[in-house]
Amino acid sequence: MISVSAPRSKSRLSPTRRSGFTLIEVLLVLAILGVIAAMVVPNLLGRQKEANVKATKASLKGLEDALQQYALNHDGEYPQGSREEAFSLLIKPGADADGRAISPYLDKVPTDAWSQGFYYENPNSKVPSATKPAIWSSGPNKLNEDGSGDDINNWAGLAL
Repeated sequence: MISVSAPRSKSRLSPTRRSGFTLIEVLLVLAILGVIAAMVVPNLLGRQKEANVKATKASLKGLEDALQQYALNHDGEYPQGSREEAFSLLIKPGADADGRAISPYLDKVPTDAWSQGFYYENPNSKVPSATKPAIWSSGPNKLNEDGSGDDINNWAGLAL
């Protein structure tokens, strides 16, 4: 009987080539990403402050609108007293000047973009001829500068 055997496989003499990136290629990509990040990050940080100022102005306008609605229902009189007293009148249901029940003007007292409360003054000593109360945020530095400095207020550039 004749036996047939399968031919033996030859071992490869050439080394196997690995696929992947070299250290130089990885460092080059990281350097490029670093340059891109150095150009983009400063622009994003400047935009955040601008966005916070715009959000605070929108919250201030919403608070001012709620106070105006309150005044319309109370014979043109804005709330008196401290900000806590005045703002509490906006979030609890009450009655108008004729005794009719009214819903709250706000769900909660708004804060600025830095989670600080707004300041309120009625009568308005900031613009003595104003008929509206003064409302302001302490701004990005979170220090109450009585409506000046970087504070964001409802009377700057407006004829109240």
